[in-house]
Amino acid sequence: MADELGLDGSVARRAGLLHDIGKAIDHEVEGSHPDIGANYLKRFNESAIVLNAVAGHHGDIPPDNPYTPLVAAADAISASRPGTRRETLERYIKRLEKLEELATGFKGVENAYAIQAGREIRVIVNAEKVDDDSAMKIARDIASKIEEEMTYPGEIQVTLLREVRCVEYAK
Repeated sequence: MADELGLDGSVARRAGLLHDIGKAIDHEVEGSHPDIGANYLKRFNESAIVLNAVAGHHGDIPPDNPYTPLVAAADAISASRPGTRRETLERYIKRLEKLEELATGFKGVENAYAIQAGREIRVIVNAEKVDDDSAMKIARDIASKIEEEMTYPGEIQVTLLREVRCVEYAK
């Protein structure tokens, strides 16, 4: 963003890299992570621009340069990605567990694994209990049940595996 605005990209990257450094030491020191980070960086003679971006990226102090709002914007964009916040991560894990639970609820299914960040579910059925025709129906039924009971971005591929292993020994 800084480059697009004609600002010094290396200063912006430095401020962005260091903006949450206070989180790494906040268990030892009292205060908010922006304050802790700025105070820590002062000891190493960090530039006033970076100090203001670190201290002000949550709006605790007014920005005195254009890099502070850029760091705040980049921080907000980063925080909105799926899986970055604990609550979002918990929802993500629950969605994967729900996918696996739905699939394992079908007769003949031995295991189910949500993979590809929940964009695919691999279902393993017992080949002795499920024939080829039944396998196709189970895959369709799982997909239908997912559509009915869940909300998710994009689509989810259901891959059903029915494996027959034949072992014989020559003596």
